[in-house]
Amino acid sequence: MSGKRVHLAAHFPGVNNTTVWTDPRSRSQIDFASFEHLARTAERGRFDFFFLAEGLRLREHKGRIHDLDVVGRPESLTVLSALAAVTDRLGLAGTVNATFNEPYELARRLSTLDHLSEGRAAWNVVTTSDAFTGENFRRGGYLDHADRYTRAAEFVGLARALWDSWAPGETPRGHAIRPGAIGTVRHSGRHFTVEGRFTLPRSPQGRPVIIQAGDSDSGREFAAETADVIFSRHGSLTDGKAFYTDVKRRLQRYGREPDELKIMPAATFALGDTDEEAAERAAEIRRQQVGPQTAVAFVEQVWGRDLSDHDPDGPLPDLEVGEGVTQGRVPIGDRAAVAAKWRALAEEKHLSIRELVIEVTGRQTFVGTPESVAGQIDQHVQQDAADGFVLVPHLTPGGLDEFVDRVVPLLQERGVFRTEYTGRTLRDHLGIGGPR
Repeated sequence: MSGKRVHLAAHFPGVNNTTVWTDPRSRSQIDFASFEHLARTAERGRFDFFFLAEGLRLREHKGRIHDLDVVGRPESLTVLSALAAVTDRLGLAGTVNATFNEPYELARRLSTLDHLSEGRAAWNVVTTSDAFTGENFRRGGYLDHADRYTRAAEFVGLARALWDSWAPGETPRGHAIRPGAIGTVRHSGRHFTVEGRFTLPRSPQGRPVIIQAGDSDSGREFAAETADVIFSRHGSLTDGKAFYTDVKRRLQRYGREPDELKIMPAATFALGDTDEEAAERAAEIRRQQVGPQTAVAFVEQVWGRDLSDHDPDGPLPDLEVGEGVTQGRVPIGDRAAVAAKWRALAEEKHLSIRELVIEVTGRQTFVGTPESVAGQIDQHVQQDAADGFVLVPHLTPGGLDEFVDRVVPLLQERGVFRTEYTGRTLRDHLGIGGPR
């Protein structure tokens, strides 16, 4: 059978709660060998791109460094530049913050990676309204939440103007650049004022791919206007369809076609020789990911109190929500409402603290035999719930090996996933055009 093409990417399972740290197969989060192993596996599986997250400050919980951060947080573009030398076709996507960087300097770094990789670079644009993170930077402050996307939109627009300021095809190789081929960028906006000439010609793919992960209304609008890929959290079939329809509909007002933006939710997976074996394996992975200490810490983030005296296998605390004990993590919004929702779920299903955290923190997961998982992924794509998935394995760095060996061949047999790369650039893999 054949249908819409499935797109796949690999997320390096870094500093997060999806990783099983206690597994003896788990390796370093900062050794280059770990990054290289996952990237080579993804390229062997003919994936579109390799994805790195970012952390600009070590998180703190109750005044101490969060346990998961003691391994360190490498800078994305440095790692990806090294990976460009040991991969040939795989896209290289790095998360870089638009709140605490400057457009000209970041545009140069991204363009450099795009040239080093011969057109395989991507930028996952993120924003921060967190004063705790802002303390690590010269400005010392932060942006109000409402200003994050106005700055990000201006930032991306200016970066694109810089990348596009060299005329197409003007790459100096033993000949002079024709007069007027390098334009001057003049920009004066609310957040940036820049006037100058960019230092690099266009890359083989024109300019880096833009990825965006915001889910608010302003985030969706920003993605519809500027992004090439959305790293979505809506992985279930029902939620995925609703998100897919909403965002694709927004493209029209910016003169864009639906295929110009790929929606790729994050997803985990658990495989087994039978569906029952896969379910048991998935349950065991979740128990390892949410140990007793981690379960209590999650509840402390919501309740904003020290709950270390509570039994993780006991009931939720009978307490009001406090002021907060965690810094540097994505904020939980209305914590009182979240606490009420959690309490209602725990009462309905008779869940302990640990069982509840396992229930509410589980990501979209494909669980089953390789045949079943291939079918589930294909179903999501064919039914317009996604264009593909960013897979987050639970082991560093070998967690993707089994998927590439057992699931990818089945997707290829269905005719929905490439057997070989047909292009050289990331835009080629994604099937999206370059600058107009």
